Amino acid sequence: MTDTTALLHSTPPRMSDVARLAGVSKMTVSRVLAGRNVSQATRARVQKVIDELGYVADAAAGALSSGRSEFVAVLVPSLSSSNFSDTVRGLSTAMAPHGLQLLLGDTDYRLDQEERLVRSMLRHQPRCMALTGGQHTEATHTLLKRAGIPVVEMWDLPTDPIDTAVGFSNVKAARAMVRHLYERGYRRIGFLGGASELDRRGLDRMRGYVSEVKALELGAPRVIRVGESPITMSHGAPAIAALLEQWPDTEAVMCVSDMSAFGAIMECHRRGLSVPGDIAVAGFGNFEVSACCHPTITTVSVDAYGIGLRTGEALLAAFGSGSSRSGETVPARRPRSIRIEYTVVPRESA
Repeated sequence: MTDTTALLHSTPPRMSDVARLAGVSKMTVSRVLAGRNVSQATRARVQKVIDELGYVADAAAGALSSGRSEFVAVLVPSLSSSNFSDTVRGLSTAMAPHGLQLLLGDTDYRLDQEERLVRSMLRHQPRCMALTGGQHTEATHTLLKRAGIPVVEMWDLPTDPIDTAVGFSNVKAARAMVRHLYERGYRRIGFLGGASELDRRGLDRMRGYVSEVKALELGAPRVIRVGESPITMSHGAPAIAALLEQWPDTEAVMCVSDMSAFGAIMECHRRGLSVPGDIAVAGFGNFEVSACCHPTITTVSVDAYGIGLRTGEALLAAFGSGSSRSGETVPARRPRSIRIEYTVVPRESA
């Protein structure tokens, strides 16, 4: 039995095993793994042994020796949301060509869970970190300020970002939707939101609705809050039922997301109400369901994938090793805020 065959049936191979079988030093193996300058013949010999043994380098040890890993820590509120999944996909698109891998965490919209994940991920010495939103616990804020790595807050534009922010104003986007409904002739406009205080973006949309209703002098806001985050289709039906019970003369309703808008429209169908004939319904997010629903849903479109892509570019620029979508070199400097555009998409429902 050869040395290689024996190792295949024993303990997991080590770098010293690769070095011994390839007839080189551990330093040479390390240089091959790091892609550093080694003769072609030596590289081929070492790689052949690595492949035969199934050797996998210890990334943690590499991080300790170099002071950083090849991981990008990413925190989102919910991986079940297609918008946040698209953002992760955009980040991966930016990072993958540079050999960087995403280390994902789901905060479940909880700031305490975000804090625990930040502490845990920092122990893995990530190259940089992207997290969703601009509100954090004091401890999280301190940890990220002292981490000494690039940090991007996504989806929001906090007035005082930790490092860099990539996002938009949910308040202004919601106000734009209310103005759209107003310009369509609707005056008695309601809002369907979630009951949880954890979804800061949802709360900002509600604040935007309230602000614009007051600015347009449309009377007292008509707000119904049903369901914990994340808001799903199932929350729309009880929410619009409560709205119509309290304010039966409502002409239009803005929903915190397309998910609740879809549920609200289905409830209107069950009640024999025409949308938008009896009541107009608008959503937020431009989810796939908004274009497939009958009627199609008027919504606010945000480039979720673009948020991830621009976040990746900002992080790459922070350590000066990135390239832009056009292929040009990204300068090793970062703006404090990168604004993502949003648009109201008029469709059949409002």
